Formats: sequence, C-alpha cells, structure tokens
Amino acid sequence: MMEINWTYKYFTELTVAELYCILQLRSEVFVVEQNCVYLDLDGKDINSLHLCGWLHKQLVAYCRILPPGESYEQPSIGRVVTNPAHRKGGHGRQLMQRAIQKTYELYNSKQIKIGAQEYLFNFYNDLGFKQVGEPYLEDGIPHIYMLHTR
Repeated sequence: MMEINWTYKYFTELTVAELYCILQLRSEVFVVEQNCVYLDLDGKDINSLHLCGWLHKQLVAYCRILPPGESYEQPSIGRVVTNPAHRKGGHGRQLMQRAIQKTYELYNSKQIKIGAQEYLFNFYNDLGFKQVGEPYLEDGIPHIYMLHTR
C-alpha cells in the first residue's frame, strides 16, 4: 500500500493549490456525487485545522477539525471525505483516527461531537462515536448527532 503523507494546517497556512484541492474534492463528493445543492463555504474553514492525506500531489482524504463553539459546544470534526478513486483502502479510518487524536490533543476536551450522515453510522460507531438524539435532515440527507467520549 502506498504511504499517505498526512498534513495538519490552519487556514492561513494552506497554499492556494492545497485549498483548491480541498474545495474541489468537497465539491466533487458533497455536491456532485451526493447530488446536493448547498453552500459548502460556510465560513467555518477559517477557524478550522485542516487534516489532509496526500498521495503524491493528489488529495485522497480530508476533514476539518473545528474548535469548541464553532459548530457545537464541543470541538467537532467535519467535511470528512475520501477521494472516490481511493475508497476501500482504509484511508477514511486512518483519517478519522488521526482527527480524533488531534482534536483531543488540541482542545483537551472530554467529547467530540459530529453531525454524521446516517448511512455512515457503523463507520463512526466502530470509531467509538455513539448516537445522541433523533435523526434529522440536513440539505435533504438524513443525519445523526454522535458523540465520542474519552
């Protein structure tokens, strides 16, 4: 298996090319593949830490780590995405394991909250997230709130 180069950068540290790759991948998956018209650029990228998994110059996995108070009272992990050409390689799991570890490192909180797409319940549950509350619709897609507690 090819070795992924993992980078952690705040918004102001991202190069224009890196930001372009991030936005291109998010648009490819969240807008086009999921056929969902929504405003991806929600203003939260500016205060987030961006975790990127690179294979050569191609972005294969990405998420953003949001500080407490940005989306929820707890810190959060969002915009979790794996490049369609690199799925089933375990990159999404590696991404989330790194994101969970980094979130606790950065914010020393007891919990991480996410708004997960409902069909990914088992993926997040296997990583230690537990459902809280009832499913809800976001941009026409069923979601659930989940908490990871250390």
